[in-house]
Amino acid sequence: MVFFVALALLVLLVAVGSLAPQWLSVSMHKVLDGTIAYAGWFYLLVVFFVVAFLVYLACSRFAQLRIGGEEAEPEFSGTSWFAMLFSAGMGIGLVFWGAAEPISHLAEPPEGIEPMSNGAAWAALRYSYFHWGLHPWAIYAVLGLALAWFKFNRDAKGLISELLRPLCGRLVDGWLGGLVDVLAIIATAVGVATSLGFGALQIGAGLNHMFGLPQTSGTRLGIIAVALVLYLLSSTTGLNRGIKWLSNLNMMLATLLLLAFFVFGPTGFIFDAFTSTLGQYLNYLPSMSLRMTPFTQGTWVADWTIFYWAWWISWAPFVGSFIARVSYGRTIREFVVGVLAVPAALSFLWFAALGGTALHMQLAGQVDLVAAFAHGPEQVLFGVLDSLPWAGTLAVLATALLLSFFVTSADSATLVLAAMSSHGALDPPNWKKLVWGVVQAAVAGTLLVAGGLDGLQSMAIISALPFALILMAVCFALLSVLREEETRVEHEEVAQRQAFRRWLARERDGGKPERPT
Repeated sequence: MVFFVALALLVLLVAVGSLAPQWLSVSMHKVLDGTIAYAGWFYLLVVFFVVAFLVYLACSRFAQLRIGGEEAEPEFSGTSWFAMLFSAGMGIGLVFWGAAEPISHLAEPPEGIEPMSNGAAWAALRYSYFHWGLHPWAIYAVLGLALAWFKFNRDAKGLISELLRPLCGRLVDGWLGGLVDVLAIIATAVGVATSLGFGALQIGAGLNHMFGLPQTSGTRLGIIAVALVLYLLSSTTGLNRGIKWLSNLNMMLATLLLLAFFVFGPTGFIFDAFTSTLGQYLNYLPSMSLRMTPFTQGTWVADWTIFYWAWWISWAPFVGSFIARVSYGRTIREFVVGVLAVPAALSFLWFAALGGTALHMQLAGQVDLVAAFAHGPEQVLFGVLDSLPWAGTLAVLATALLLSFFVTSADSATLVLAAMSSHGALDPPNWKKLVWGVVQAAVAGTLLVAGGLDGLQSMAIISALPFALILMAVCFALLSVLREEETRVEHEEVAQRQAFRRWLARERDGGKPERPT
């Protein structure tokens, strides 16, 4: 019933958005206001706790435990593993916001900072690092680690509800487990649809920039339709072919675009900004993680930090399930470092290159990117590219990267949604992949038509709230089973040492059997 209930609710969302888009938009904003007013603080606490929990695991006595058992070996090389998890975990968002977010923070910085000042420029990069660094990957990592451990070490189904079994027992076999899995599917579908909407906006801006194609709802829906065909073809070819190949292609294209900014952009400024802002980020990390504005009732934290935390939480079932699927054979420490630290470091480099170049151009008066942002965040990247050598080639490269990320995120999500609605099967039937592929495209198109960028952000925040509660429970359940495993390993080691001592004693006695006691 999980499949049919989740499908029915998402089809209902699409139907309401198609028949009454204005009503859906107004309703989303009302629910959003209530969510931020009464639960905004909860998002901040949950994500801060998750980061601290993962750091503890990586440094604890559990760090050497291995996903799949002591003899398990990784299925994928380190390069392919990293490429797949990074493509699934970030992708479109990095390209969409890489230059746009720092420019927005420069013009409208956090409370207490003067707009368009040097302080605003520092804060612009610092908060971009904050929103795309350790925190999102911590959310993905904790759920991915839990799913991988339960699946490969305890032979459980690859379902979110199974993670709560140490806390809830048999209740997960009834209505509670079904409810958790339905919430996970809805959060995943909405979270991925949000990214697909961003991708359609950015690809549309690229096509307009290169070919003059009008940026209309029809154009964006057409982009989603074309991408639908591509990612359905990719998802039905399986994990070891289509998804793996596309993920490696993503990393190649992203590396080329990143190198272009280092070569053609203000190279010295980029590296100076990278190192200086990284130090600020680490210094301000605790205060940024828990920052609200109760005395002024400002909206900046809600518009940016809370939106991002909710967006990452809504992506967690999808990215966590996908990371779990490709992480067999990794130790807990290797998993945490690989999923948390390495992608975060690459995100820092990405924002230093794209965002640093954009800030340098704006402050030097080369181009008015603040005005470009006013016409839509998707315009900023191409405004930056226009001021670089080989602008046309770079615009084609950026658009190709967007399309590749679009397809990879969608086909990975299609695989995960099909698995979550097939009792956690590692190889779900293709017809379910087709169904979820179409549903994702329909939800993305509906939210774009109903509310545009604001509609995408609103639905992401709303859908993530119930899953934030589940995420906290998963942390405690995972800690419980890791303690059990550590105790079992310790008992086995004690038994082996005792057996070895008995063998030595027999050898000293000339091989005589031990006396009965």
